[in-house]
Amino acid sequence: MTKRLTVLMSAVAAVALVGAFALTGCSSNNQSTQSNSGSDAPAAEQASQGDQVELQIFAANSLSKAMAEAEELYTSLNPNITFADTQYKASGELNSMLEGGAYADIEITASKGTMDTAVDKGYVDAGARVTMFTNELVMVTSENNANITEMTLDDIATGNYTVCVGDDSVPAGNYANQSLSTVGCFNDPDGRTGADSAGKSNSTDAYAGTPLAGKVITDSSVGNVCKHAESGDADIAFVYTSDVERFGGVKVVGVVPANTHKAIVYPGAVTANSDNKEAAEAFINWCLTDPDVAEIWQKWGFTLAA
Repeated sequence: MTKRLTVLMSAVAAVALVGAFALTGCSSNNQSTQSNSGSDAPAAEQASQGDQVELQIFAANSLSKAMAEAEELYTSLNPNITFADTQYKASGELNSMLEGGAYADIEITASKGTMDTAVDKGYVDAGARVTMFTNELVMVTSENNANITEMTLDDIATGNYTVCVGDDSVPAGNYANQSLSTVGCFNDPDGRTGADSAGKSNSTDAYAGTPLAGKVITDSSVGNVCKHAESGDADIAFVYTSDVERFGGVKVVGVVPANTHKAIVYPGAVTANSDNKEAAEAFINWCLTDPDVAEIWQKWGFTLAA
């Protein structure tokens, strides 16, 4: 009897010991699961918040239609990336805005010189600078003007036509002045001509004493310059090919020889003060590599830089 009791008590003890281990294991697993669940939730929430980015772009006026379409496409592909009200201004004005403390993630100018200034002044990250597009300078007149069908710089130099160009803050105007200097129609302060000229003048009348004296209208954006030709205020306007696509109402009557002015390039860069550098760099890279957005640039008269 004693022997049977001893065996029975041993069996009970063994069962109890196994149960204790099982309960301990379950308790440990539950604690581990709760611990992991508690750490994953905040991480997921942080990732979700970090993915939402609004990019602010400052871009040259001539990019307005193309860039708006590109931004729309990018957001459709990347719903977490949206764009603030993109600022389209003359390139010099974009730099002035940054100098005044305006916030942007990306700046895209219509001239190398303007971006050089942005780099020198520390407005943009020099290491993130890249040449994005090229463009072409053309001479246009109103599409209703049946009297002008073809135009050259030599024709302009006869002084028989009124002309509109951008002012000193407008790269298209600078390129136009460089070209006009090669036919004696623009006074460079340093006596330089063509691509060696900055296309800017300290004089109140950069065309005094030339065949264009009293025959030049200047305006503060290449879009406005194009409108002067459309309305007939000027016989000829110097604009980009992309502006013909943007505005219509004008026809191209001559292509300005590329060797008479500096290369027309559009450099882009992430700004030095951007809070979204990684997202900004990703957008610029997409602009240069995606085949669908390449069609947008081409549609609006831009060529991707090689």
